[in-house]
Amino acid sequence: MDSGSLTPLTGVNTPTDTPSPFSRRALEGITFTPRRAMASFDNLVALANHQEKLKEARKIIWRDRGEPVVELPTLKACLEHAAAGALRQDLRLAVIRHVMFGLDTLRFGLMIGTFTSIYKFLLNALPLLIPALNHPPTLRPRFKRSDDSSETPFLSDAEEEDGPTAEHPTTTLRVPLSKRNARLSLSTEAQLALIRKKTKRWHAAIAGGIAGGLAIIWETRGRRGVIAQQLFVRGLQASYNAYTTKRNIRVPNGDVLVFALACGQIVYGFLLRPDTLPHSYHTWIGQAAKVPPECVTMNHDLVRQGSFNVTDLDRLTSRKDITPSNYTDLLSLRSLLLSPPDPSTLTDPIYFPHYAPCSAVHPALTSCASVPLDRFFAVFKWMLPIYGALHFVPAVLFKRAAFMQDPGKVLVRAGLGSLRSSAFLGVCVVMYQSIYCYKHKLHKFLTLLRFSKSPSLLARVPTPLVEALISKASFWFPGFIAGLSLFVEEKRRRGELAMYVLPKGLESLWVMLRGKGIVFKTGNWGESALTALGMAMVMVSVPFYLSLSLFPSGEADGLVFRARIRMIHSICLV
Repeated sequence: MDSGSLTPLTGVNTPTDTPSPFSRRALEGITFTPRRAMASFDNLVALANHQEKLKEARKIIWRDRGEPVVELPTLKACLEHAAAGALRQDLRLAVIRHVMFGLDTLRFGLMIGTFTSIYKFLLNALPLLIPALNHPPTLRPRFKRSDDSSETPFLSDAEEEDGPTAEHPTTTLRVPLSKRNARLSLSTEAQLALIRKKTKRWHAAIAGGIAGGLAIIWETRGRRGVIAQQLFVRGLQASYNAYTTKRNIRVPNGDVLVFALACGQIVYGFLLRPDTLPHSYHTWIGQAAKVPPECVTMNHDLVRQGSFNVTDLDRLTSRKDITPSNYTDLLSLRSLLLSPPDPSTLTDPIYFPHYAPCSAVHPALTSCASVPLDRFFAVFKWMLPIYGALHFVPAVLFKRAAFMQDPGKVLVRAGLGSLRSSAFLGVCVVMYQSIYCYKHKLHKFLTLLRFSKSPSLLARVPTPLVEALISKASFWFPGFIAGLSLFVEEKRRRGELAMYVLPKGLESLWVMLRGKGIVFKTGNWGESALTALGMAMVMVSVPFYLSLSLFPSGEADGLVFRARIRMIHSICLV
């Protein structure tokens, strides 16, 4: 047997006959396993730092793990640092390789580089330009001397200049136990330094707003709106999460509520204000709803003008899958429009709908009761390939280790997720169309009952309440109810879906309010202003998210959350 043992962490041979440094603790009842225990806490920190250096963390937009936070004393240093950040974003080999494939990628790279350089310069320059708002300099910890009775753990100016002497040698560090901090890894120390960086919240807001508003100009006008909406929504999300978490406020199922509100506005815009939605998005909703386009146009004209284009009705009646009952109903509606009867010659009241009738909504189905099942499976089958790709591709490509370890589990989970997501959209369509059909059936029944002068109590329902069933607001409320179908989706995906539909709903609402003169027109600079506001909110909230990422819980455990934190951490706060 060898006369020495190998320390696991340091790799140094230690003679076995040397007295153990833990002998005193062993006498006190604390024992250690020599070969398996860690020699010291310093070795543990060294091992953590070593493992961090071995990881491939140098991506295109990620800063190096453990890289110290930059302190810039002059404006020249701020400019040099900002230029280095911009070049790191735009001139790396991987970015250049992608730029060669199209102008859009070049524009996006220039946008990111411009934002990075301007933000870094302003964030580091504002404390220098306005020195009155700077924080006091940080004091270095002092070391206790043999004849020192001071209680403060920091050095005075005289002591810092003199340093230790032969008469007053430095012995031990004097730090109160309550103020002692654990030794952390390099990346954690860097994040803590960023949180304590000598800048104020309004510095980050101004820098983020100006940088975002100028950087978005690189993009084409058609893409600015989409990017500005997403950044603004992310700013709202970051500000809301920071505010509620700090004050311990929790809104149960808030993501479902946001989704339902946005869904109500989107469906209202789809039916009555198509000009408030992008044309591509309007077309996609029509395909997902499985409703003939002529039906949507008829409904818009009937609600807005009380009439419709006969050409739309003729296209519906010429469909090969239309049922005889629906064909007869549409022809009757056509004759009422073109040849309205004389009211004085009528013995029974005639009902003329001011909305698209059910025979136009589902011409291939006679009964409204048959619609939910048919629509559900039609939407489910249509969306399954799309959601299948969204669930299977990331599971196989981005979670390769888990897939190689247990491929069956990963594939089953992705399959169940695809089925669940497809069912969610199917339930959403079924809920809206069911409410649409039956609220109109109820309006027709109550209206004819009132005109017939029936003694029934239902005939006495107030007219405004009956007319509310076909009012403009009645097309918004079913959309809100249909948005509750998000409960079918997996909980971890609800927030992302809510953030996807929220920009569309806000855009539709803004255009409507602008048309009524309630909000102002933004002109050619609306996208820049929206981007500036969104990035100001995002950058103000970054220190909060960095503090969360030190001790992750809940959403912080997600891959997407950690990637966003590290991306913002690397691009902007170095």
